[in-house]
Amino acid sequence: PPPAGGAEPGLYHERQRLELCAVHALNNVLQRPCFTQEAADDICKRSLERLALGQIVGFILNVPSHVSLGFVALPLRRKHWLAVRQLGGTYYNLDSKLRAPARIGGEAELRAFLRDFLAQGLCEVFLVVPRAVEEAGAWLSPE
Repeated sequence: PPPAGGAEPGLYHERQRLELCAVHALNNVLQRPCFTQEAADDICKRSLERLALGQIVGFILNVPSHVSLGFVALPLRRKHWLAVRQLGGTYYNLDSKLRAPARIGGEAELRAFLRDFLAQGLCEVFLVVPRAVEEAGAWLSPE
């Protein structure tokens, strides 16, 4: 019979420790202990200027979002996911809450856009890259 909880034998699963849920989630989805807290911290400290934007397909941002009832903003904050993608040399905010895609601009404007969200705190930025780019670490320019 399968172990408690119905998990398959051999299924890799890290349990929550401290505030490391992002590290545990990455390792659980990759099915091996690839990331440590130190490695994740190192990735987070890298400058946006070092992103090799030509190697990145797009971005997924998890950002704070205010809750409102009509015109009244409530003192609650939730998280919201949005996508950013480049088309024809121009980056666009593809937030599903927008009526239409919003033009961000070129690389400098994209970096400023990302920097603004990261400065708000409680924001995560995920890079969407092809497997070969991820395996080679080519999403980041050399120092």
